[in-house]
Amino acid sequence: MKKSLISLLLALLATPALADKLPVLASFSILADLTREVGGERVDVASLVGPDQDAHVFQPAPQDVKKLAAAKVFVVNGLGFEGWLSRLSKSSGFKGQTVVASQGVKAQDMAEEEHDHHGHDHGHTDPHAWHNPQNVKLYVNNIRAALTQADPAGKDYYSQRASQYSQQLDALDADARQRFAAIPASQRKVLTSHDAFGYLAQRYQIRFLSPQGVSTDAEASAKTVAKLVRQVKAEKIRAVFVENMTDKRLLEQLSREAGVQVGGKLYADALSPANGPAPSYLKLFSHNVNSLSAAMKP
Repeated sequence: MKKSLISLLLALLATPALADKLPVLASFSILADLTREVGGERVDVASLVGPDQDAHVFQPAPQDVKKLAAAKVFVVNGLGFEGWLSRLSKSSGFKGQTVVASQGVKAQDMAEEEHDHHGHDHGHTDPHAWHNPQNVKLYVNNIRAALTQADPAGKDYYSQRASQYSQQLDALDADARQRFAAIPASQRKVLTSHDAFGYLAQRYQIRFLSPQGVSTDAEASAKTVAKLVRQVKAEKIRAVFVENMTDKRLLEQLSREAGVQVGGKLYADALSPANGPAPSYLKLFSHNVNSLSAAMKP
């Protein structure tokens, strides 16, 4: 009993009070979650771009400039993901530490037809490296190093949390590999607005195909539907996740005429709100894997 009490007191002493927490700003919700996982009780993390928000169309406001100016550490993805980054840093006069979470990742090129898709303008580099858990381990290590540099007293604390989280990422990766390996390669095809999933495709040998003839028009024509049906049948696609298809009737028609299962929502660049299916990176990845693997099966 006495030993337990001493351990509790030591843990309380090692945990900083709220006012003493290291102020950290992340560029978007996924990075904010990773930073909280590594930083735990020693950090106070805010995110510029929140859950269910698009970082590609984000425009920093005056309050965002203030947020960055007040932070000691700024966590960004890099690889051209945050096109507004240099403007914000210049406006805020940020003097703290900026950590590029993707440093060390082997970057992939985006397929030619994906350039500028849905407003994504990353040149030839695909910045969505977090869709491979092994890349996220690099993110976590970079974040750990940055937090340790800003808060040397938390070195062991950050190292322990980063190590534990990396083990969870390994387990997540192993589960995904097992799930997709159980599906024949010929069935590992997905029709989707797929500009964000190149790293997932490479890691698990999935083919993400672009929908032909689909635009952001409010209502798709019979010709468009017929073209999609032909594509699905020709490619023998079992999984369809098309963000542009906001009209439920179109999804139902495609499912009926092509005999294909229409999957739910995939989370690419942002977490869901706390009450959604993807409020953390681990849950986001699991949701995507579950949705994709279920839709690929006969």
